[in-house]
Amino acid sequence: MKPTFKAVLLLALAVSLQSELQAQGLKMPQASTSQTITQAFGLGQINISYSRPNVKGRKIFGGLEPYDAVWRTGANSATMITLTEAIKVEGKDLPAGEYGLFTIPGQNEWTVIFNKGAKQWGAYEYKESDDVLRVKVKSVKLKEKTETFTIQIADVYPTTAKLQLMWENTALSVNLSTDVDSKVMAGIEEAMKGEKKPYFQAAQYYLENGKDLNKALEWMNAADVNNTNAPWVKLWKGRVQLKMGDKKGAGQTAEEGLKIATEIKNPEYIRLNTALIAEAKK
Repeated sequence: MKPTFKAVLLLALAVSLQSELQAQGLKMPQASTSQTITQAFGLGQINISYSRPNVKGRKIFGGLEPYDAVWRTGANSATMITLTEAIKVEGKDLPAGEYGLFTIPGQNEWTVIFNKGAKQWGAYEYKESDDVLRVKVKSVKLKEKTETFTIQIADVYPTTAKLQLMWENTALSVNLSTDVDSKVMAGIEEAMKGEKKPYFQAAQYYLENGKDLNKALEWMNAADVNNTNAPWVKLWKGRVQLKMGDKKGAGQTAEEGLKIATEIKNPEYIRLNTALIAEAKK
């Protein structure tokens, strides 16, 4: 995609003006404000840096930003996304690294691009040959206008999340996923060989991820022995027992947790153990 003479001229003027303002020590608000997003995901982190233009009464997609043309996905410098761990985007592998996040808007479907050219102004130097991954995503129409271009990471779970883009009356949502189970299980196995065994954390993971409940209860019992006055240990031990179908045992454990929480005046675990007692009685 070759830059037009007008685009090059505008870029030169923008750079010249910015340099002049810096030389004068003059501070002015940005027309398109910058934003950086940092989101923990899986065992890693996602960082996104971009500039946020406003609609300002203009027709955006199919107007200011034409359909079927590569867009910087924001304003000023190209939007940059950094992954500290490999993930999947719409089920396709994307290695850890730093990428330019480009898009090709369409009337009903967009192409989302992760490109090696992370540090560039706009999309004037974009090269398709530097694409690492392309995925297609259906767009949706918003009932209410989004004035300021917005990127967010929503619906974040341990192994899934959504990368969402919204501007004017258009939005799209890109599915992200990561496989952490094998890494966590290997980490638990290795940690259990050490002197300080993470009984409580390992049992929690087993409970919440459908692992061996007998092993989870064994570890919760070990955690309980090591910390008999912890209402949170009683709570989670009771949850394991309830999941195993032992309502009586779960209720008794939660009663112990409630007593400890009351003695140390911890309202959160008074509430949580009380709720578990009620659930065990159903």
